[in-house]
Amino acid sequence: MRIVLVHPNYHSGGAEIAGSWPPAWVAYLGGALRAAGYDDVHFLDAMTNHLDDEAIAQRLSELAPDVVGCTAITPSIYAAERVLEIAREVCPGAVRVLGGVHATFMFKQVLSEAPWVDVIVRGEGEEIFSEVVRAVDEGRWPADRKIIDGIAYLDGDEIVATKAAPTVKNLDAIQPDWSLLEWPKYTYVPLGVRVAIPNMARGCPFTCSFCSQWKFWRDYRVRDPKKVVDEIETLVNEHDVGFFILADEEPTIHRKKFVAFCEELIARGLPDKVKWGINTRVTDILRDEELLPLYRRAGLVHVSLGTEAAAQLRLNRFNKETRIEDNRRAIELLRNADIFIEAQFIVGLENETRETLEETYQMAKAWDPDLANWAMYTPWPFSQLFQELGDKVEVFDFSKYNFVTPIMKPEAMDRAELLDRVMHNYRRFYIRKALFHYPWRGTGFRRRYLLGCLKAFAKAGFQRTFYDLGKVNYWGPQSKKGVDFQFDESRRMAPAQLDDWEAVADRKAQARAASSEVRACGGGDEQLPDAVLPLESPEGTRQVAGPGA
Repeated sequence: MRIVLVHPNYHSGGAEIAGSWPPAWVAYLGGALRAAGYDDVHFLDAMTNHLDDEAIAQRLSELAPDVVGCTAITPSIYAAERVLEIAREVCPGAVRVLGGVHATFMFKQVLSEAPWVDVIVRGEGEEIFSEVVRAVDEGRWPADRKIIDGIAYLDGDEIVATKAAPTVKNLDAIQPDWSLLEWPKYTYVPLGVRVAIPNMARGCPFTCSFCSQWKFWRDYRVRDPKKVVDEIETLVNEHDVGFFILADEEPTIHRKKFVAFCEELIARGLPDKVKWGINTRVTDILRDEELLPLYRRAGLVHVSLGTEAAAQLRLNRFNKETRIEDNRRAIELLRNADIFIEAQFIVGLENETRETLEETYQMAKAWDPDLANWAMYTPWPFSQLFQELGDKVEVFDFSKYNFVTPIMKPEAMDRAELLDRVMHNYRRFYIRKALFHYPWRGTGFRRRYLLGCLKAFAKAGFQRTFYDLGKVNYWGPQSKKGVDFQFDESRRMAPAQLDDWEAVADRKAQARAASSEVRACGGGDEQLPDAVLPLESPEGTRQVAGPGA
């Protein structure tokens, strides 16, 4: 029984600036397959290796798999669909499986536009995918597909979705197989070391209106901190990893377990061997002011803060429930703890103007984080905001839903001007940092890290990969009229998906009428108790690539 997992060849000009990222989903799925007794597992990293269609076809033909599994976040969906189309051509006897965030929620759209996909895994992949593989191995596929929870497939012209599978309750039982990955190729550019993306918790108890995390994972679960450190120790000792980023949306939510995680890293002497970074909330930094020195001793060197917007109006729009002054204070606290700060701004909504973009720059300048990122607002097609925006969403080419392409067209400017103004913010911010901050602030590790970040930006700028500038023909303010985002205007929503949205909207309207309770990512002034139990959240989205099929 041979299984081939393929990471699709998709590049956005965004996160890749900092390095080549190991696809963690492969390790977690591979570990689950081995635990189920399947050892003949192979991995094709088409993204890292820039494999074109011909190369993918050749490798699949050589491997002759029984099952081909691929994953997709929204911008990589067409590349993933194409991988499985190639599989149909060169190994037609293989069962073709697609999973990940986008396919989970948009299965009707995917099966309408890519009917060669045999089955979609909806939700966490470890248990569901193993069930699919077992059915194929035992000759029960496709006869038994209707009794496998958590999948969707075409039965003739009918799209069938079985009932939702339960989430993985015992995360500590999953033993990821990191040996499947090509470790010499995964490098964190700022430090020039190998990088990993392990997972400490799944889910989020908060419900930001633009986010996919809470919907995909459904309930919030935290692993045993010692088990997580075991995994990191393996990554360091067996795969020479020198930097990791916790895949969790906000790993500090459960403070007691996060503190235990840090203490365990220190007890094993790992901060001398590996540094790490996280995404987290402003409110958690304010809450943990006294603990920040402990976090730094544990090797935490980089925190990406969801400051999201400089204008309070936009913070309210995103359900953040934080205040502008909170953002400034959190950055100050991290700086005092010698932790590098990356401030994240979301720009490009329909009410964006030159003035609001200037406001975000002035905020970044005043707050003085080490790094700043202006991400284009990307309305995930399965999020609340997407449907609220209605006909203001004009682009349905999901390959452009990548945080760097202006999906929304502001009322006061066109998309090319929006891109130009964002680039203007980047140029001013990083030229100032390069000339007056990075070479002169601090010594040793701090200086090396900051200069490494500058190197990453310079490299991406020279190669024209930053924000896909080379692809869209942007060369500076003088080139605005020639910018072409190359939207595929033939892409449209499938009728089956639109019908499903209407039904969901009706159910949501009924739910709102019954209850006015809202959870928000900013958390207001409240925090989860240290001994928090897993919380059930609505079924059904910040989008991240997790360990789905």
